[in-house]
Amino acid sequence: MAKKQPDKAEAAKPEKEKAAAAPAGATGAKAEAKDKRKPTRAKADTAPAQPAPQKTAPTPPPVEAPSVPPEPTRKKGKAPGSAPPRGKKLKAQLAALKQKIRKMGPVSVRQAVQFLKENKRAKFDETVEIHMCLGIDPKQSDQMVRGAVALPHGIGKSVRLLVFAQGENAVKAKEAGADFVGGEELAKKIQSENWTDFDVALATPDMMGVVGRLGKILGPRGLMPTPKAGTVITGDVAAAVREFKAGKVEYRADAGANVHAPVGKLSFDADKLVGNINAFIEQIKAVKPAAAKGNYIKSITVSASMSPGIPVSA
Repeated sequence: MAKKQPDKAEAAKPEKEKAAAAPAGATGAKAEAKDKRKPTRAKADTAPAQPAPQKTAPTPPPVEAPSVPPEPTRKKGKAPGSAPPRGKKLKAQLAALKQKIRKMGPVSVRQAVQFLKENKRAKFDETVEIHMCLGIDPKQSDQMVRGAVALPHGIGKSVRLLVFAQGENAVKAKEAGADFVGGEELAKKIQSENWTDFDVALATPDMMGVVGRLGKILGPRGLMPTPKAGTVITGDVAAAVREFKAGKVEYRADAGANVHAPVGKLSFDADKLVGNINAFIEQIKAVKPAAAKGNYIKSITVSASMSPGIPVSA
């Protein structure tokens, strides 16, 4: 028997219509099969939710803020590194003093010393100084002015003297009044301890090999013995020690061709101050360089620690 062929119209129906026309029982069976495949979450839904433990970071220790020192209170009218303001009375006094000096003009050494003594206003014993402007070129080695002069009445200051010597010279230096005398042991002390507790250093020629190693320490402080300054003893050791202990003054022209030196204290007698100043001026005249041309001594000024400079006639 031949099978019945399906109608073409039914075959042409879309799949959706076929599914809609299918019996309800078939769709229910499919739904039950899908429900069986799904996992049941009823137990999980009914169980109370446990909160997840939260990790707390350890609290760091409190950091103390750095202590800032309070700013120092400054007094009104005073800036660091500057002199305090002068009062009206002091300003008027200094102005009158300068006006008086200008009217006098260049004076003799004795008149300058007398003027300093009459116009003393400081409570301490002032140092009297001399300043000379020379007609030289300090950049030229053959025009350099440098040396030492023994003032006849000293400078009124105790000088701590160190002498590098050995043998008989060391004995003579100690007897003449040197504060420190020695050789290799003093050089080692200066090198190891950076010791410079003295005002002047002298040396004999045979000790210059030892002293030469101390140039980096003594040189910047102006304590290095040199023949030009007269601190290398070529003659009598005892006489050199006595001169420096009494007040032998070193001098050297600076970059502006000026020479400065102390010549005593204001408490000295006028005759002693005049003698020291004249001795220094004669020494500077005696060491005039041969290469210096024109006016050698341009100006001379004498002053005390707290007084204006007084021009002196050369």
